[in-house]
Amino acid sequence: MASKEISASGFLSVNKDMTESIRKIIEKSSIKFVCSVKLDSKNGKTEDRILVLTTWRLYFLAPKVPAKVETTFNFLEIRALNSHPDHQVIIDTDKSTYILRVESRKHLNHVVHHINCALSRIFNNSIFAPSICHSDSDLSEGSRKHSPSSETSVETQRACGGFSETYTALCDYNGISCKEEVQWDVDTIYHSQDNREFNLLDFSHLESRDLAVIVASMAYNTWFTKLYCKDLRIGSEVTEQVLHTVSKSSSLEEITLENVGLKSDFPQKMSAALSENPASVIHSINLAHNSLDNQGVSNLIQQVCRLSKGLRFLNLCKTSLTSKGVVSLSQALCSSDEYSNSLLHLDLSKNPGVLSGDDASNLYLFLSQPNCLVHLDLSGTDCSVDSLFGALLRGCCADLSFLNLSKNTFSHRKVKDMLPLFRQFFSSAFSLTHVSLASMKLPPDVLRAVLSGLTSNPHITDLHLDLSSCELRSAGAAVIQELFPRVSTIATLDISDNGLDADLLTVLPSLSRHPSLKHLHLGKNFNIKSRVLDEVLQKLVQLIQEEECGLQSLSLCESRLRSRGTVLVNALGSNTCLRKVDLSGNNMDDIGAKMLSKALQINTTLRSVTWDRNNTSAAGFLDVARALEHNFTLQYMPLPLSDISQAYRTAPDKTEQALTKIQRALVRNNQTQRFSQRQALRLHQGLV
Repeated sequence: MASKEISASGFLSVNKDMTESIRKIIEKSSIKFVCSVKLDSKNGKTEDRILVLTTWRLYFLAPKVPAKVETTFNFLEIRALNSHPDHQVIIDTDKSTYILRVESRKHLNHVVHHINCALSRIFNNSIFAPSICHSDSDLSEGSRKHSPSSETSVETQRACGGFSETYTALCDYNGISCKEEVQWDVDTIYHSQDNREFNLLDFSHLESRDLAVIVASMAYNTWFTKLYCKDLRIGSEVTEQVLHTVSKSSSLEEITLENVGLKSDFPQKMSAALSENPASVIHSINLAHNSLDNQGVSNLIQQVCRLSKGLRFLNLCKTSLTSKGVVSLSQALCSSDEYSNSLLHLDLSKNPGVLSGDDASNLYLFLSQPNCLVHLDLSGTDCSVDSLFGALLRGCCADLSFLNLSKNTFSHRKVKDMLPLFRQFFSSAFSLTHVSLASMKLPPDVLRAVLSGLTSNPHITDLHLDLSSCELRSAGAAVIQELFPRVSTIATLDISDNGLDADLLTVLPSLSRHPSLKHLHLGKNFNIKSRVLDEVLQKLVQLIQEEECGLQSLSLCESRLRSRGTVLVNALGSNTCLRKVDLSGNNMDDIGAKMLSKALQINTTLRSVTWDRNNTSAAGFLDVARALEHNFTLQYMPLPLSDISQAYRTAPDKTEQALTKIQRALVRNNQTQRFSQRQALRLHQGLV
């Protein structure tokens, strides 16, 4: 043991040997302050100890060499710190109380100031930061303030609001190793991108305990406004910290926990957490694809309504919601005008049966009130569509942009009475951009009402109308043939999988020279005998070759055109309007790939080609690869995984060679447009 040196005031002096010994057991870079103290023991005596302050932790060591730690605790364990005359300090922690005296007021100031500053950096001056430091003595003003030290006092100088510091402190508090990759990602990637959304998927490879500390670090952080996690199962540790963050954060606005395995009582617990946080600014909640308790969901909605910004975004897709749950939710939505003035996005989709009975009228009541809904998704809820449109007409005409009612039903007894409402809604809507009525049996009269309404709508343009899998058949084809030429509001039309077949002979001419139609989906409509199929394909070729054709994209996926489809592929060479085609799922064999390669050698308009499930061998891919050596405009061709796997089994080297050439050409085309204006002119003259 080294000899002890006593100062005039009776305190031990911390000599060089002691200092070196301390540095061997405590990381040198983290040591911020060392001094000797008098510590009260349990038997009422005063004993000499060495006090060491590191970045986030306090140590008491016996005054001997080699140094030995007797007690240590993280500053977050402190519940109260009181300073008294005669330089006395009383520290209350979770486990014990420490009464100590330091040698001078300077030392006292330093201890209190260091702990204050450390806690201030951890809690980012949050209103929820615990006030633990009190003083009965004449401490200098500087040591009483809870402000950070000078090097961290400017919040903007701390990457992402000092997240890494809080994270490091919490790792120390929880006794787990600090992951440098977390700090680096936040301080470098997130900060450089000015990214305010914390995505737990960036750290999905870490253990649950590590993720829990990461989430806990957001509780007092003022930089991040969004917490995102999707398709990653999170355990109870992480969930608990999410709730803690919700109860403390004054900056978190949006929370997405989609398909993360939440327990059914989570909404109730989140409601309780929000009730503890009057400073919460949460306005967007996505709990999709979790099985949740209905009453808890209702309580959560009511709680969010009390917050300052109201509820703007709610996604409860596939959450085991029942009709009873919808009643509670609807009553909550109707309970205050705040919802009508704040709710922009509502998704109740993929909850079978929730809107099948009379209980749905409660939701219709909310929708019928003037509101600001922009996005409404009720697909797969067994909603009676004809009963819904009266409510939409009264309350949703002004702002509704996205409407998805797919996989629902029509009540055929009522549908005739409701036809005027259909027509009036589609003629009166101001903001519609996307409407899906897919995967339901659409009566011809309803289709007529929809198209008639759109014909007389002066407000909207560029509408995406999805009528796929609606069993339109000949009756629907007749309505399209009659009314579609007069509809100027539709930019994207999806009528795939409707059994149109031979009726395409009359449908396609009604789509030609259409002034607004830019994107057309026709797949799964070609179950036709060979002779008629040839006629249909010739009509399609005529459509895309017309000078006035405005089509920019065409999808014929999963149509099983076989070798007859090559007539359309061949026509792509001289086509000057299409920028995107999807020809996957047509079994066109290598002859189709050969025609595609010829078309690509002279086409300068196409930017995207989707080609898979066409029985293309390595030889076919090599044809396409050679064509792309002379094509400098195609930029996107998704990997044809199905055909690749088949081709690779028979000719791996040639398949790999072809794919390498294709990918190299696409990369080149995305980097620069290398074809010259002179070359483009020659191509144009050749086509003419």
